[in-house]
Amino acid sequence: MPVFALTSFTAAVLYATAAWQFLRGEGFRNKKIWVSAILLAGIVIHAALLGASVFRPNAIHLGFSNAVSLIAWLSVSVYALTALKVPLPGIQGWVAGVAAVGVLLPLVLPDARAIPNSNAFGFRAHLVLSLLAYCLLFIAALQALLMSAFEKKLHHGASAAGMPGMPPLLTLESVLFKLIGAGFILLTLAVGSGILFSEEVFGKAMSFSHKTLFAILSWLVFGALLAGRLIWGWRGRLAVRWTITGFVMLLLAYVGSKFVLEILLHR
Repeated sequence: MPVFALTSFTAAVLYATAAWQFLRGEGFRNKKIWVSAILLAGIVIHAALLGASVFRPNAIHLGFSNAVSLIAWLSVSVYALTALKVPLPGIQGWVAGVAAVGVLLPLVLPDARAIPNSNAFGFRAHLVLSLLAYCLLFIAALQALLMSAFEKKLHHGASAAGMPGMPPLLTLESVLFKLIGAGFILLTLAVGSGILFSEEVFGKAMSFSHKTLFAILSWLVFGALLAGRLIWGWRGRLAVRWTITGFVMLLLAYVGSKFVLEILLHR
């Protein structure tokens, strides 16, 4: 088996093991340190794989599979750092699970698509801002789903004590809006850099496409949600619905468009 494939499977097994232990909940409470160590090992190996497949000497290769793999790695890394301050049981298993799938995707769909002008400063700035915004808002979407599930359990008579390690709902909501706030700032900078450095980033003047449309719609949804929170105190189910809607728009803008163009249409 080639070294790249063997290393990818190793990272996937580490992620999957961590995901399984996290999703077990109470069953791994006394093993949390070693589970976190397994997750960290997966992150380090995944980073080395991305260095070999995405950041090549001549250009950045970022087609659909590499993009998903990079987003998965960034998401699990950002979450691991965030969880040092605010552990959120229930999310880490799903983030690690997504990373397990993401690290294997370049094996299933080999990616040889080099991006023109990828060494330009404008492109790299736009890429970093876009990916960080995507990761924070992805974690926010998972957080919103966790809040929705938590709230439903409480409404059906379950007590918070029956969900060990789970912070109060108000804490979850506070973290959600912090994630959205940070993600919105980065998304604003990403959209702005895409417009400002359009020719440097895309090699042509800015044109209005479905990708641009969904990115702007996502920005408007998250902006409206933050404004609603500030002015009218939006929270609870309303915040969850707007968060999911905004992330779906962002998903369609980037990963969705890449999937359609590269996998379905082979462009």
